[in-house]
Amino acid sequence: MRIEHFKMERMQSQWENLVEYNLSESGVHPLSFRELISKEEMEEILQTNLGYLQTNGTPELRERVCALYPGTNIENILITTGSAEANFLLAWSQIEPGDEALFMIPNYMQLWGLMRAFGGNVKTYQLRENLDWNPDLDELKRLVTPRTKIIAITNPNNPTGSQLSKEARETILDLAEKADAWIFADEVYQGAELDGQTTPSFWGTYKKVVVSNGLSKAYGLPGLRMGWMVAPEDFIQKVWPYHDYTTISIGAVSDRLARIALTQDKRQKILERTRQILRENIDILLTWIERQEGLFQCIPPQAGAIVFARYNLDINSTELVNKIREMKSVLVVPGDHFEMDHYLRFGYGEQEDRLIKALDLIQEALKDIKRIV
Repeated sequence: MRIEHFKMERMQSQWENLVEYNLSESGVHPLSFRELISKEEMEEILQTNLGYLQTNGTPELRERVCALYPGTNIENILITTGSAEANFLLAWSQIEPGDEALFMIPNYMQLWGLMRAFGGNVKTYQLRENLDWNPDLDELKRLVTPRTKIIAITNPNNPTGSQLSKEARETILDLAEKADAWIFADEVYQGAELDGQTTPSFWGTYKKVVVSNGLSKAYGLPGLRMGWMVAPEDFIQKVWPYHDYTTISIGAVSDRLARIALTQDKRQKILERTRQILRENIDILLTWIERQEGLFQCIPPQAGAIVFARYNLDINSTELVNKIREMKSVLVVPGDHFEMDHYLRFGYGEQEDRLIKALDLIQEALKDIKRIV
């Protein structure tokens, strides 16, 4: 097995904690310990036994996750170390050499790299800017064959912040059923919608659906490293042994904090905080883009703390991002990390004053860069 260079994660790991301003993140400014828990809950946490947990997730935590997916029981849930581990386990347990899988582009490239590393024949289908970042359904229909084993989607999408239209969802479901293919639905941005209307899950729409999700993006709790997989019971039983070879279980403190975050009242407050940050900050970013005299064009996102903007400069996107970072210590994500050059992904979930300052610095850098390209 040979893994491909995961360009975005490698860049972020190298620079996100070294730059002065980080706009490479796709979630909102994280919650603090104090913001998440009460004094009474703190006392409970102080009594937490720091031992190993049940490896598929404590029943109490799986029950909290079940409440989000009608028709499930705790045997439909596998708790993982972030949604990234859920995606890894899906690829590792399901892809054999030669298996045909369809993968959405642009997208977070983890599953793309993993399925290829495990020998999959990965075909990409394009989200189209002129379709509000939805797929060309005729193209999708041509790509699905009787050999198609997996159709992978991210909804809401990273990096565009788009949601699949009703027609696109129905087409994907119809094509999957005809091919008897699995739908792998990464739904980690569910709950981070600007209009407050939760993106419908693919769970419950078709018998062969697997959902990955977690607390990193919409919940502003990436430091907990808490994710989950939702799937038919027999599927979970087949994947669970692979989990024994990776992280075994999440940490005891993360489990306890996740249960607190997923109580009904706390969860609603957390998601409203996220949506309030998004509603306030999106206007700041879009107004800034408008002031750049036609340098950028973008379709405003529907969800997630991200804007995917096309730029009108004759320079590779990674080169442009490196220049901005070197000149002003601000980090954004280049479009070629999503296999689409001449785009930048701006994260706008930062604290308002820091977002404004970071954008001002990017504008200063762009003035100098425009003179030399």
